[in-house]
Amino acid sequence: MGLADGYDVNEQTIIRLSIPERLAGQRLDQALAGLLDDYSRSRIQQWLRDGVILVDGARRRPRDPVVGGERVQLCVPGEQEPACEPEPVPLRVLYEDEGLIVIDKPAGLVVHPAAGNWHGTLQHGLLYRFPELSAVPRAGIVHRLDKDTSGLLVVARTLASHTRLVEMMQAREIGREYLAVINGVMTAGGTVDQPVGRHPVDRKRMAVVGHGRPAVTHYRVEERYRAHTALRVTLETGRTHQIRVHMAWLRHPLVGDPLYGGRLRIPPGSTQALAGMLRGFRRQALHARQLTLKHPLTGEHMCWRSPVADDLLSLMAVLRADADATSEGKADIP
Repeated sequence: MGLADGYDVNEQTIIRLSIPERLAGQRLDQALAGLLDDYSRSRIQQWLRDGVILVDGARRRPRDPVVGGERVQLCVPGEQEPACEPEPVPLRVLYEDEGLIVIDKPAGLVVHPAAGNWHGTLQHGLLYRFPELSAVPRAGIVHRLDKDTSGLLVVARTLASHTRLVEMMQAREIGREYLAVINGVMTAGGTVDQPVGRHPVDRKRMAVVGHGRPAVTHYRVEERYRAHTALRVTLETGRTHQIRVHMAWLRHPLVGDPLYGGRLRIPPGSTQALAGMLRGFRRQALHARQLTLKHPLTGEHMCWRSPVADDLLSLMAVLRADADATSEGKADIP
């Protein structure tokens, strides 16, 4: 069992985890808030009071300190979310067979229903197009993309595929490659190995924090512009907002990122086309362009690539043109 494992039983999500020793001395609610990215600290506090969360098989208070090594079980009540009913949401299906489905998600489409987005999500659309997914937890979705991140998602079509894909995801056996455009010029690639958890003040944001969950991001320079860089990014882990948080931690936030990008950055001497593009680019410049895995039923090695989203292609074209117009040039990295 890993640091945190979860599965669905009779409309409840059962999550089991162990508290790392590095969190010793923290309040229980604080430690769990860092480990359970999907839930707020206030909700965790209420679940502790209600006995929904058990620590080493017993109820504990939110303020109780942790020592590390405790075994935690959380039974997320099914009534926390309304039932997800089929809806005719347009989907781009890149591949399908008896075991899995690969979706090319556009920017702007929410993956799971949540507060503020109870309808029109990818999950609703999957249930409409593939009714058999009602028998699979969360309509077969085993990983997520942020609302405004475009690109590839794999969906399990059967319970057997779901079990295997979850195991593969936890064992880091599914390859995911992203294209990102960041502010600033990077001279070389590298790796960020920094834990990610809820921001200690703003609970809508994630951050690099000592009590967070392990997170590893690899990046390589693909193309340099005058004041920006296109990166090839691969993940070892899949924490919420991981790439966005790690790039911001490097002080190279993604272009257009509304949460982590900070103030708008328009380089001195930019062409009018670039200044207008940067002002109008209102989502994080991030695209999940490649997905590789062994088929959960046959073991066949499979790989899919998604064409880069049109808005991201346009951004990169304007960045190249700006570099040429200012005589700075650009360097393509093989």
